[in-house]
Amino acid sequence: MKKISHVFFILFLISACGTPGTAAPTNELPPPVSAEPAVELATPVCISSNPTDDDVDRALTYTEDLFTGGDWERTYTVADGRVSVTWFSNSLASVGYLEAMIFPCAYEELDLDAFFNVDNWQVIFANYESYTAVAECKTDDGLRLYQFSAIEQGFEYDIKYWAENDTDTRVIGMMIVFPIESDALMDEYSASLFPDLTSCK
Repeated sequence: MKKISHVFFILFLISACGTPGTAAPTNELPPPVSAEPAVELATPVCISSNPTDDDVDRALTYTEDLFTGGDWERTYTVADGRVSVTWFSNSLASVGYLEAMIFPCAYEELDLDAFFNVDNWQVIFANYESYTAVAECKTDDGLRLYQFSAIEQGFEYDIKYWAENDTDTRVIGMMIVFPIESDALMDEYSASLFPDLTSCK
């Protein structure tokens, strides 16, 4: 029976609450004083990037009982900016991986566009021999799906990675990896996780 090696995923999220730069000194006279009141620019209110107990609970219960049958084994880690949960089934040669990511200064769709880029995927798939992007799509409410094929130890795998806007400062990344011949199982798990976006095809 094929075995899949444990996949360790490292995503680095660097968020900074920038401070406005100071103007360079000049010899020009200052502009005339306006009678209009000055408008203060709002600065983002940033939170701690340390996961809370609620973040850990959210990550551990997000998939409910989906990975509790058979020989699925679960491990999890808590680090600055994220809680990561991995499920591994030796008999299915499959992996489930969830990241509850914290964006301390909030995020917008363009931030996620920049975050889920080629560099990000190279980090995620660093332990694979090769990978190929197959498709990507998203729903009107912002749920994203990225589909890949990959090769590890000579075996081919289908991979789906969803990114869900969870709160203003939290994003859930959920990935499942199944052997290419287990398309029925891939469909079953996809429908259980995200029935509104099971595939981009």
